[in-house]
Amino acid sequence: MNHSEQLFRLQNTEKWDVIIIGGGASGLGTALDAASRGYKTILVEAVDFAKGTSSRSTKLVHGGVRYLEQGDIHLVREALKERGLMAKNAGHLVKNQSFVIPNYNWWGGSFYTIGLKVYDILAGSLSLGRSEYISKKKTIEMLPNVEENGLKSGVIYHDGQFDDSRLAINIAQTAVEKGACLLNYMKVVHLLKDDKNQIIGVEVQDHETGNKYILKGSVVINATGVFTNAIMKLNDRVYKKYIVPSQGIHLVFDKSFLPGDHALMIPKTSDGRVLFAVPWHNRIVVGTTDTLIKKHSLEPVALESEVEFVMENAQRFLAKKPARADVLSVFAGLRPLAAPKEEGKSTKEVSRSHKIIVSETGLITITGGKWTTYRKIAEDIINKAIKTGKLVNKPCITEHLAIHGNKATTNLDRENHLYIYGSDIPEILKLQQTNPELKEKVHPDHEFTMAEVVWAIRHEMARTVDDILARRVRLLFLDARAAIQSSEKVARLLAKELGHNETWVHKEILNFRKIAKGFLLPEFQ
Repeated sequence: MNHSEQLFRLQNTEKWDVIIIGGGASGLGTALDAASRGYKTILVEAVDFAKGTSSRSTKLVHGGVRYLEQGDIHLVREALKERGLMAKNAGHLVKNQSFVIPNYNWWGGSFYTIGLKVYDILAGSLSLGRSEYISKKKTIEMLPNVEENGLKSGVIYHDGQFDDSRLAINIAQTAVEKGACLLNYMKVVHLLKDDKNQIIGVEVQDHETGNKYILKGSVVINATGVFTNAIMKLNDRVYKKYIVPSQGIHLVFDKSFLPGDHALMIPKTSDGRVLFAVPWHNRIVVGTTDTLIKKHSLEPVALESEVEFVMENAQRFLAKKPARADVLSVFAGLRPLAAPKEEGKSTKEVSRSHKIIVSETGLITITGGKWTTYRKIAEDIINKAIKTGKLVNKPCITEHLAIHGNKATTNLDRENHLYIYGSDIPEILKLQQTNPELKEKVHPDHEFTMAEVVWAIRHEMARTVDDILARRVRLLFLDARAAIQSSEKVARLLAKELGHNETWVHKEILNFRKIAKGFLLPEFQ
């Protein structure tokens, strides 16, 4: 997946079957679905792939235990099926993760065991493992740092865990392999319409050169997540709100706060929400919140009230109490929830199901949805496009389509941090062998190497320091201070690979450090 090759394709194609705006989970999934069916497909993303919501999740591939409690059986069943398919199609990135629910009252064990048995049944043949009631002793054994005071018992169940932006990149690579054209840093500035007010294409602008291009197409799909309303402003004559953004934050801690391989799940926090503490890249990710917000941003920042909420609940359930100084990184993400018909609904009441809207102009828009169901969302979008009569009917083939890098990965494999590259691992090792300088670590305290940086630039369309340290090697999400310290080294390698000058390097370092400040608590900025 090479930027100049993709740009050449854009410049030399007169008409597309499918034009997709937005390079998050839904957009990339749709590009893969469309291209694999044989449609001439292009996707344009205003910044980097998965820059928004799709790199800032809780890192779970799950049916949604809390949706089961709300009685949304259809969403849970659909998500559990997709969870199983993701584990098969992207085995290098999706793993079976065991979760333990500690119970602090006499009825909790039975209540959650029964509920999770239903969860198991809904998963059917794609189940990742049986849920079961466990004793207090076993709960402490599985969660060595769990708060023991008042603990009665526990329940263990299984769900999926993954690396979100790595999967996004691999889906993008698979789409390109199937014939799609994908470009990041290419912003839609205008929707093109004919004299009947029907959309016939888009005008885009290259962020790096300022050049503008006209793309003509049979179908235009708006998959811009929290920026949906902005595209709809270009489309509609009368403004209407299509999505409401909800913010979720996560705090990242050292592994000592949850030793072992099991994740912690609290089904009811102080305000009735679900809290997870999940092992991820040898760190612990704790979250999340669910706060309706009025403004959306490319770089959302955790609110102090959200940080306090996660800290307070983490301290309540962990024996070794994390302090603010222990936070290695804090990241905030925005969920593009489908706007409710009634104003003022709480985020817990807004449906997580996806919704596809076909405008009078012919624009197809996707709202809502979640990472786990990205493949099904994409299938539904292209099926909807076929129903409008603008595409020849071709069957979906993604259900059993392997994602780039796919290979069965064991826990032993995962002890080497390169496991996330799957079948590409030999190529990265070859880079290190041919150029010993690339064996050097990005940061002395972390395993990532400069070979991974070169790989991200040459084969994963990384264009900025943020692309590399946030979404390709994930250092910004794991240790924000280390990422800031590594920014100059990465900027210089980028400049060498892409032909940029010293002015660009200086500007790029300043820009990344400004972004990275948002991943630190205010007192440590």
